[in-house]
Amino acid sequence: MSALTAFSAASIFDGDLWHDDAALLVGDGRVVAIVARHDIPGGVTPVSLGSARIVPGFVDLQVNGGGGVLLNEQPDVDGIRTICTAHARFGTTALLPTLITDTPEITARTIAAGVAARAAKVPGFLGLHLEGPHLAIARKGAHDPKLIRRMEANDLARIVEARGRLDALLTTVAPESVSDEQIAALAAAGVTVSLGHSDCGYRTVSDAAAAGASMMTHLFNAMSPLGHREPGMVGAALDLGHLNAGLIADGFHVDPVSIGVALRAKKGPGRIFLVTDAMSPIGTDMTGFTLNGREIFRKDGRLTLADGTLAGADIDMVSCVRFMHETVGLDLEEALRMASLYPAEAIGMTGRKGRLTHGHDADFAVLDETLAVRATHIGGKEVFRA
Repeated sequence: MSALTAFSAASIFDGDLWHDDAALLVGDGRVVAIVARHDIPGGVTPVSLGSARIVPGFVDLQVNGGGGVLLNEQPDVDGIRTICTAHARFGTTALLPTLITDTPEITARTIAAGVAARAAKVPGFLGLHLEGPHLAIARKGAHDPKLIRRMEANDLARIVEARGRLDALLTTVAPESVSDEQIAALAAAGVTVSLGHSDCGYRTVSDAAAAGASMMTHLFNAMSPLGHREPGMVGAALDLGHLNAGLIADGFHVDPVSIGVALRAKKGPGRIFLVTDAMSPIGTDMTGFTLNGREIFRKDGRLTLADGTLAGADIDMVSCVRFMHETVGLDLEEALRMASLYPAEAIGMTGRKGRLTHGHDADFAVLDETLAVRATHIGGKEVFRA
């Protein structure tokens, strides 16, 4: 093992417990242990973070863009690197760059870029999220209806082949546009299948989940609501215990009261976890951008099409954590788990991400007393400092 580094701080959250006046021992890019500050062994490189708090790095499974780049518009390694770098400023240490519904050509270029980004070991790159094009037009949201279509054999083959070349691959589909047999084939290949942008009912979701779907995309948004006679997509997400569900916690996509109700109602072991659904303006002063040739406007924390339809989100992950803690009223520990441990669990990466315990990747954020990010480390290496 290479030489150890001891990152000492006022407190360290390991994903379960806080350790006060402690140090995180890191070697070869992984966590070795958390020890009391006065028990730091000799021969290590000390790094004092003063009164700050160390928390597990955030894991974001839905990131459309950042740093001025939208993946749809720049599906290459440089685009992926820019997105990852932009979100590292806000404590995100692992993310899935997300392609919104586009042409087969753009999808192929994005997959190739993801494979190349993995080979290049781009810091923060975890895999890809293909959100569409196999969705339901009735719940299209900001997706271009001209590009939405049913999944065909070559689409299935492309995704299955891509999964073999990436550490993680998530795809959002609607049961209206895919069959249960296709879902089963994707799941069997190791693809995380998420249901979203759909108007289907509870029983259809239940069948898709039985076939292998394990997740729901941005709970409440672009899906059939919970009704008193038809539980819909929302009811299924909360009632089917093995489904995980992403949630955009920006105060615009979902009301805080609804978030609280959902958290209390969610049946486990599946969890509700945080996603940003961030677009290209994150980390910039951009006032707008284009998606599939359509103008998106940025104003007062919202991103919208000309008709007012929300088009992704203008929020970063540490702001989502702050919103869950300060506005929704969640304990800080649980808000942090929703941004790190639970998304890692949702894509089967609990052995690497989401905790700061022995053997996990040394991915962590350094927060001050206001929950602002002061520094971010990926694999023990500093990638951002305020």
